[in-house]
Amino acid sequence: MPEKPDGGAGKTQGGMAGFGNALKLSSEFIAGIGVGVGLGWFIDRMAGTSPWGLIIFLLLGFGAGVLNVLRSVGQVAEFGAKTPKDGKGSEKK
Repeated sequence: MPEKPDGGAGKTQGGMAGFGNALKLSSEFIAGIGVGVGLGWFIDRMAGTSPWGLIIFLLLGFGAGVLNVLRSVGQVAEFGAKTPKDGKGSEKK
C-alpha cells in the first residue's frame, strides 16, 4: 500500500497543537470576561449600583480578554517592553 501524500501522523500532531493553541486563546478570552463580570457583580452588590458596575466591568473584561489574546499571539508587546530607536525589535531565540 503506498504512503499517503498528506503526511500521515505528522498532520495529526499539528492539528492537536492547533487545537491546544485555540483552547488556550479562547480560555484566556473567556477568563477576562468572567473576571470582569464577577468584579462588576460584586461591586454592584456592595454599592447598590446595579447594573452599572456589571456593564462597565463587562466591557473592561472584554477589553482585557482581547488584550490577553493579542499578547499570546504576539501582536502586542508586553507592558514596559521598549524597542530600540532604530525600530528593530530584539527577537527571542
